[in-house]
Amino acid sequence: MASKIPHALCPLIRKLESVTRLSDEERHAIEALPVRVRTLSARQDIAREGDLATQCCLILEGWAYRYKLLSEGRRQIFSFHIAGDIPDLQSLHIPLMDHNLGTMTQATVAFIPHESMHDLTARFPSIAAKLWRDTLIDAAIFREWLIAMGRRPAFEHLAHLFCELYLKQEAVGLAGDHRCSLPIT
Repeated sequence: MASKIPHALCPLIRKLESVTRLSDEERHAIEALPVRVRTLSARQDIAREGDLATQCCLILEGWAYRYKLLSEGRRQIFSFHIAGDIPDLQSLHIPLMDHNLGTMTQATVAFIPHESMHDLTARFPSIAAKLWRDTLIDAAIFREWLIAMGRRPAFEHLAHLFCELYLKQEAVGLAGDHRCSLPIT
């Protein structure tokens, strides 16, 4: 059952406002989105490769990651996601999942129906532009991961990863004083 939980969408508002300003009307429109909130345990899939997505997943608390399973059963992680991230936003336009999305830690997530996101972006093109910008930032981070996996020495790869994770958390108020959560092993 979907419900309107204004405070559940605060991480998304905080994330968008970390790079650009939202008007009061835009903020209220985001807060009015219908969401279904679930708390998932660590190491649980949120979406699987091959799924047909009908909703987007907003991370409210905890950590998630995007990955693919290789033929021999190992995982290749492509990105880490924190509160405010919508790691499957591309499913609005490409609904067939070509990767998996799972939780690293216990995580609280909000599922937002695609039809509601389409309606929001049609009514507020400026929000669509803000989400598009977020997707472009995600793509830039992904390109850095490709470089790191293919060409950077391990020390530089880890240094870049630590900086990325710190800056992502700092931008949304989850880190400061050069300290942040890092639940990876």
